[in-house]
Amino acid sequence: MSEYEHLIQNSETRIFKAVFPNTTNHYDTLFGGTTLHMMDEAAFICATRFSRKKVVTVSTEKINFSKPIPQGTIVELIARVETVGRSSCVVCVEIFMEDMYSCNREQVVTGHFTFVAIGDDKKSIPILG
Repeated sequence: MSEYEHLIQNSETRIFKAVFPNTTNHYDTLFGGTTLHMMDEAAFICATRFSRKKVVTVSTEKINFSKPIPQGTIVELIARVETVGRSSCVVCVEIFMEDMYSCNREQVVTGHFTFVAIGDDKKSIPILG
C-alpha cells in the first residue's frame, strides 16, 4: 500500500449520533440543515486527518436525501477522501440510519464536500507535503 493510500485509509472518519427531538422538524424527522452540519463536520475532520493542515469547505456537490431520518434512530456518518488535487480534496460522506431496537440499517444520505488547504495568510497551499 502506498503512503498516499495509507493516508486515505487512516483518515476515514466515522461518527455515530442519536436523533433526539431537539434536532427534528415538525414531521419528527431530522432537520435537513442539521444533517448538512453533521456531514460538513465529519468531512472536515476527515480532510484534516488526511492533510494535517488547516482546511476550509469551499463547495458541496449534490446532497441526496433518499429517505427521511426519524426521531429515535441512530445515524452513522462515514467520511472518506475520494479525490485529491494540488491544494484540495473531495470527501464523500454517507449517512446510514439504523433502528435503535433492531438490526435494520440502510444508507439514506450521500454528499460530497470539497476542502482547500490554507496557510496562515488564508491562501491556498499544497494539501500534501
